[in-house]
Amino acid sequence: MFRLIHSARTLRTARLPTLARATPLSAAWRAPTRPLPIYPRRGFASSHQSHSESNASSGMYALAIFVSMLGVSYAAVPLYRIFCASTGYSGTPVTDSTRFAAERLVPDGESRRIRITFESNTSDSLQWSFKPELREVRVVPGETALTFYRAKNHAKEDIVGIATYNVTPYRAGQYFNKIQCFCFEEQMLRAGEEVDMPVFFFIDPDFNDDPYMKEVNTITLSYTLFNAKYAKNIVPGQRP
Repeated sequence: MFRLIHSARTLRTARLPTLARATPLSAAWRAPTRPLPIYPRRGFASSHQSHSESNASSGMYALAIFVSMLGVSYAAVPLYRIFCASTGYSGTPVTDSTRFAAERLVPDGESRRIRITFESNTSDSLQWSFKPELREVRVVPGETALTFYRAKNHAKEDIVGIATYNVTPYRAGQYFNKIQCFCFEEQMLRAGEEVDMPVFFFIDPDFNDDPYMKEVNTITLSYTLFNAKYAKNIVPGQRP
């Protein structure tokens, strides 16, 4: 019995060095010679960053569209005015100075006379009286004519007015050339002040060559006067 116990102890003791030599404790827990690399969780961070960049790009794109549309909306009115004044579109008299060449300002003595009538309207927001001093004139194409509109401020305060205009029939607007007028220019009248505003115009000689004008014997020039404070972005022929 004693021998068996002794043999078992001897065998267990003999195996310990073998295990120690196989896996030394110092080697198993030895510190690494260089730092271990750190691998961040790039999947979530990259996705979040891409989403943020996408939102930022979309926001800048939307802002650019908004600014562009805002600029277009402000530019549309003056561009429309220039277009109408150059082409006579929508019954707008032509104010393009290139149409005022000396050879076009020669009365056609053989042409029929055209009756030009004048009308006036005033916005309810404007305490002015406004009317033409002449109801009509008769001219031949190429002949210049001068007339006046009279305006008076009946309010107890200074007021700035602005006028729009058109011509009927609308197609005749391209032949109604205005050399001087008060349209789209702010006119300030002091309380009780009265002024005469000139309109200097002529009918283009090409009027006679247009077959649609053969039966037109009367052309009407109409002005509408507004309070400039409430008449932003008014275009030719537009009456709010």
